Amino acid sequence: MTDYTEIRHQLHEHPQTAGNEQFAHDLIVRHLQGLHPDKVYTHVGGYGVIAVWGKDLQAPTIAFRADTDALPIGHRCGHDGHTTILLRLAELIDQNGSTYRHINVLLLWQPAEETGQGAQSVLESGILQQYDIKAFYALHNLPGYPLGTVVLTGDLGATKGAELSCKHTFAAASTGIVYHLDGRETHASTPELGINPDLAVAEMVKSFNRFNGDSGEFRQSTLICVRVGSPAFGTSAGHGEVMFTLRAFSNDEMERLLADANSTVDEIAGRYGLTVTRSLVEPFRATENNGSCVEAIEKAAEEVPLRVRYQMEPNRWSEDFGTYLLHFPGAMFGIGSGEHHAELHHPDYDFPDELIEPAAQLFGKIIATF
Repeated sequence: MTDYTEIRHQLHEHPQTAGNEQFAHDLIVRHLQGLHPDKVYTHVGGYGVIAVWGKDLQAPTIAFRADTDALPIGHRCGHDGHTTILLRLAELIDQNGSTYRHINVLLLWQPAEETGQGAQSVLESGILQQYDIKAFYALHNLPGYPLGTVVLTGDLGATKGAELSCKHTFAAASTGIVYHLDGRETHASTPELGINPDLAVAEMVKSFNRFNGDSGEFRQSTLICVRVGSPAFGTSAGHGEVMFTLRAFSNDEMERLLADANSTVDEIAGRYGLTVTRSLVEPFRATENNGSCVEAIEKAAEEVPLRVRYQMEPNRWSEDFGTYLLHFPGAMFGIGSGEHHAELHHPDYDFPDELIEPAAQLFGKIIATF
């Protein structure tokens, strides 16, 4: 019998950051060699792996995703646990293969989630688009909730219906944005002959504070870094950079926030005679859950059984699973890793092994409702 706790510990002992997940890739492929998927794709979008049970590309497909990358400080977000849950699910599918003959079941082990690049890289491989994916699921462990509790967003009973709604959004959209401001450097003794971006930068920082909640919907602007000039005391600065992280609870609101931020910077820069260029850093889309898929999670949780808890607003952190939800109906949910468990990304965090089996069983029940 496969020891999934030992597999999780092996992954934990070999953390690899985004784009370097070869150990996880090879472990997953070896595990699948002992099972009977009809198709296995390797090196998907980097070190991703896709396994499919079912041969009919026209059949409806249900898909599940786990993330495999680690942080620079190690597996302190639980991706080793998520990966192991999907490996256990693969075994459950293998054991119940005859039950799923009318559908395809697709499992995706995805690299590079932490940088927000993995989902897009997998989509660019074109593999997912070959299948008629009707529902796509993922989970993330959540410290602060009782062990094994399923966490969804929205009021109890408010998840009915198949429409997309911010009430179902699991995690926020976010992006880093860097504004490059170019003026004209000059001698420090004659600053009036140059164009120093200092006052414009100060005005930008102050102006961005108004984005925190001014639209009636959640939006947030966080100042990350400011650079003006260089430590050369004979010069008056001619270049500056301002970096913010922007967040919103819906993709539409994020688009509005970006537009407001850019127009604000353009207006300020114009008044001071500065040229502006901008770049986005690690953009994440909001995970806007499909209502029908949320219902399937609720039903499956009842059958395991696992308790369901509803949080009143989405998580403020972001998850690149939202990229898939732009293309396929699906849903992401949380599963509690303990009320007093160390928080995600904390040096003391470690994924609780007790979650592996109930989480895999929950995914299996979701397949059974499909």
